[in-house]
Amino acid sequence: MKTIDELTKKAVELQSSGLLPGQIADELNVSSETATWLLLHSRKEEKGELSHVPKDIYVDWSTVGKSSYRQRLISSALTDLVLESLQNTGKHVDVVIGVALSGIPLASLMGEELECEFSTYHPNKHKWEPESKKTKGTISQNFARVEGKNCVIVDDVVTSGSTLREAVTVLEELGAKTVSIAVMIDKKGIDDISGVPLNALLRVTRVDRSE
Repeated sequence: MKTIDELTKKAVELQSSGLLPGQIADELNVSSETATWLLLHSRKEEKGELSHVPKDIYVDWSTVGKSSYRQRLISSALTDLVLESLQNTGKHVDVVIGVALSGIPLASLMGEELECEFSTYHPNKHKWEPESKKTKGTISQNFARVEGKNCVIVDDVVTSGSTLREAVTVLEELGAKTVSIAVMIDKKGIDDISGVPLNALLRVTRVDRSE
């Protein structure tokens, strides 16, 4: 398990290499709020100042990420969850969409197993001005089109759910229908996002003592 100091150091290194806060959040599997806090924490620490630590859970799934074999096993389990969730709905899957960055390899493998098309989604938080409400995420033009198709969105970790809600909205605006969402780890503890079933291999619940 990484300490706050180790995460802070890693966040600063990632920022120095040119990554945006949203990309740093994805690399560390923490919320954008936590990533921003880590970057501010490094500067406040130098000044001897204290700052409030956001409630979050750090997830390190590099033991899976570094092995294509293990990724295939995980993707098979996610595929099974998706098929189970659709079993009594009569719905089929046309496109599996991987959320950049970590959802892409899992989605690609799931697309192969489901024998359907594959695409990718680049969220707003990866852009230079993620705070702009006019800026939305985008579906890559290099892969399958999604208009009029049933889609499954795949990501590695759900922290706040904002990226997946954004993806569902963008797909709706393109005339696509999201029939299921699949993730490895759900840190939010929710069953659906914007009415779409959320299927997670693991759900993490943080239990805090009431003050």
